[in-house]
Amino acid sequence: METSYRSLIEQSFDFPQNGFSLDGNDLCFNDISIKDLIKKYGTPFRLFYLPKIGDQISKARLIFNNAISKYDYKGQYQYCYCTKSNHFSHVVRETLKHDVHLETSSAFDIDLIWNFHKNGRINKDTHIINNGLKTDAYLQKILQLYRSGFKNSIIVLDSTDELKRLLKLANGDKIKIGIRMAINEEAQFSYHTSRLGIRENEILDFYQNQIKHQSSVELKMIHFFVDSGIKDSIYFWGEFKRALNIYCQLKKHCKELNAFNLGGGFPIQNNLRFKFDYVQIADEIVSRIQNACYIDKIPEPDIYTEFGKYTVGECSATIFEVLQEKQQNDAEKWYIINNSLINTIPDAWSIHEKFILLPINKWDNEYSRTNIGGMSCDHADYYNSEDMNQEIILPNIDKEDTTPLYLGFFHTGAYQDAISGYGGIKHCLIPSPKHVVIDRDNEGKLCDYLYRDEQNASEMIRILGYND
Repeated sequence: METSYRSLIEQSFDFPQNGFSLDGNDLCFNDISIKDLIKKYGTPFRLFYLPKIGDQISKARLIFNNAISKYDYKGQYQYCYCTKSNHFSHVVRETLKHDVHLETSSAFDIDLIWNFHKNGRINKDTHIINNGLKTDAYLQKILQLYRSGFKNSIIVLDSTDELKRLLKLANGDKIKIGIRMAINEEAQFSYHTSRLGIRENEILDFYQNQIKHQSSVELKMIHFFVDSGIKDSIYFWGEFKRALNIYCQLKKHCKELNAFNLGGGFPIQNNLRFKFDYVQIADEIVSRIQNACYIDKIPEPDIYTEFGKYTVGECSATIFEVLQEKQQNDAEKWYIINNSLINTIPDAWSIHEKFILLPINKWDNEYSRTNIGGMSCDHADYYNSEDMNQEIILPNIDKEDTTPLYLGFFHTGAYQDAISGYGGIKHCLIPSPKHVVIDRDNEGKLCDYLYRDEQNASEMIRILGYND
């Protein structure tokens, strides 16, 4: 009977699959030899495979536009990228090659918008959806966009107070706004109603009493955001129905309203058994909106989605070397890696997010249950369960083999660097890893470059103020 790690994976999953394949005894990611990158750059490093971004955008556009065609839906589909999911220039530039619109979250995001425009990556017809809590500085920068000709900017109000401050700062300028509906959180949350947005039972009165008679304000969009994303669940469809009902009520009083925004994105693959019927969900979204509009005898709105993690999550991987194997008791074995999981994959530590974990080499070795430990001194710096499987299985390390075991956490492209503070001060002063960017040239040939080397001691000393 085969007892190799390779046989375990091939018997347990449909493998190779979705960007994962083997070259002999070594793992490839989107046809990229991870082993070659390790030889070239060393570990640890995070890689970004840029073509995957365009693949994701094209897939979402295709399924929504097919649904629109299937149901003869009269509105349009608008794809927005959430910049907060990954702000790196190479990531956002690749996204903008595919003619997406943008969603912003804070004042400094607007400075990025100016940079994109200055460098010819967007024009003033690009739709800018301004979300997040609006400080006066944020509102002032948004208004500067309006005054310069970004007439497709929509300021999504997070509270009724924001409208008062916006009107004061706008000084009579005509502006487009949206309203974010506060959702009811899932049952396991420690609070019931999201702090974000305006309560459902206040929205109609808010429009009638504070927006309707403002000649300088156009209400264009209803927005709702489910933190767990778009899923075929009773909870998601319940919140969807509440937001759609608000849209339909308001549309009867507001002819300018023409956009329904589904904040919260499609899920990404986080295990080798992952299945999600994207086509069926897009069909369901389009048909439910159409049916509601038919019943209420109102025009069908444009459908906006704000996809951040879906856009960039699957383009990235984080690669480590196993420094040490430790058998701590009869049942628990540890592989200690050459960085900190708290620092490099904070979602796994803070909100118990799961990622695809696979060995890069030694697929023909026998396997056993293993815990992954980071090299920091923190008790919580570990990873020991996969989604749908409450343990981690990895190849055994042959004591006679001097080649290290390398591990990869895959689909780590969204939020990890932003949350951990890329290039800043890390827990235990463990440095940010190398950052490798991979693309394809006009002939489809792979090309890679080192965006940034591993953080060094002098950078940290400077940040901490020890240079004086």
